[in-house]
Amino acid sequence: MITGTQMRAARALLGFDQRALAKAAGLSLPTIQRMEASDGVVRGNVDSLMKLVDALAAHGVELIGEGAASSGGGRGVRLK
Repeated sequence: MITGTQMRAARALLGFDQRALAKAAGLSLPTIQRMEASDGVVRGNVDSLMKLVDALAAHGVELIGEGAASSGGGRGVRLK
């Protein structure tokens, strides 16, 4: 769904620190920190993951999953 690396990249695109992302997603700072520290795909409760993805999308970030069409291939983020 989303990796810790994608989270950090998306946050950087938006110019958000971890606290701003936590506020935008309605999650706690420790939750964001734990998610970003994940090696590979972020694990967490589905509600928290959906809040995170929805907050990123609301701010214009499009997540690109493995195998999804993109000119560079692979995982990444794209600003809409």
